[in-house]
Amino acid sequence: MSVAKVSRSGALVTGAGSGIGRAAAVRLAADGLFVGLLGRTENELEDALAEIRASGGDGMILTADVSREDEMRSALGRFATSVDQIKVLVVNAGINGTWAPIDELMPDEFDQTVSINLRGTYLTLHYGVPHMKQSGGSIVVVSSINGTRTFTSPGASAYSATKAAQLAMVQQLAVELGKHKIRINAVCPGAISTNIDDNTEIRSRAEAQEPVQFPDGDIPLTDGNPGRTEDIAAAIAFLASDHGAHITGTPIWIDGGQSLLR
Repeated sequence: MSVAKVSRSGALVTGAGSGIGRAAAVRLAADGLFVGLLGRTENELEDALAEIRASGGDGMILTADVSREDEMRSALGRFATSVDQIKVLVVNAGINGTWAPIDELMPDEFDQTVSINLRGTYLTLHYGVPHMKQSGGSIVVVSSINGTRTFTSPGASAYSATKAAQLAMVQQLAVELGKHKIRINAVCPGAISTNIDDNTEIRSRAEAQEPVQFPDGDIPLTDGNPGRTEDIAAAIAFLASDHGAHITGTPIWIDGGQSLLR
């Protein structure tokens, strides 16, 4: 059964079922974009789409694992045929994975983090960029303060490596994609209220940790309280819009000053 084509621009968001991805999808839909909600957990995606439609927006569900080539090729192809053009790509899907001392971090644990966070980023870009080259657009990669400005999370070597690599890809691709009028930037959140801890395994923390004493409340702007997913979504929406028309290859740290103390 063919999907009816809508007469508006599309924004695809990976990891759209919860957390930052869901907040970004809701915000972009409110800005008038038809949103492709991509993720692995269908019931979460359905809830997110229901929230979007309740507010007058629209979108579609794309069930896929970002680390699977066949699933991502199919999902991006389906979305591209459902909109006039893909104008926005939000590369958000990721996991914390396993945080452990390097000699305890097992190869399969390292590979899982790289597969989701880095291979997933590559596949999203690999299959998304061709659909953006004719009309241009904006790509936003959700990186982190970890691996880009702070290195104080004990045992987070795999996670930090993937986040550093994401920023490197953004800066490399800003030059490559500029001639196609495609902008690409990174948002680097600090502590944000999400459920990402559900996919985090921490082992032997004390062995990997270097004891330090931070000031009371290590997020200066909010007295130590984590940021909101909506804070990240607002930055993504700005970068996706014409307001960010001359910004590319740029990281934006959204952490209330947290990383400046670390």
